[in-house]
Amino acid sequence: MVGLEHYLVVSILLFSIGALGVMLRRNLLVIYMGLEMMLNAANLALVAFSRFNDNINGQILVFFIITVAAAEVAVGLALIVALYRRRRTTDVRELTDLKL
Repeated sequence: MVGLEHYLVVSILLFSIGALGVMLRRNLLVIYMGLEMMLNAANLALVAFSRFNDNINGQILVFFIITVAAAEVAVGLALIVALYRRRRTTDVRELTDLKL
């Protein structure tokens, strides 16, 4: 039987992989995917706690978080595309100077 600890271990692994992607990579898209992975790991933990406490409120909250995250993805990708069009790179080291 799959218990709460199994879900939490998967959530911790996803969060750790996302955090490593944010800290170690230089590509803006990979960093953004790492942030999204961290958000989904937190959502998984919230749903697991909600399920094992027989309370649906956490699952409803995750539904709204995913809805807001979809809008955030659209805005984030638009910003990344705008930066790429201006600078012709997605390397974070070259984007530290935001002067035109």
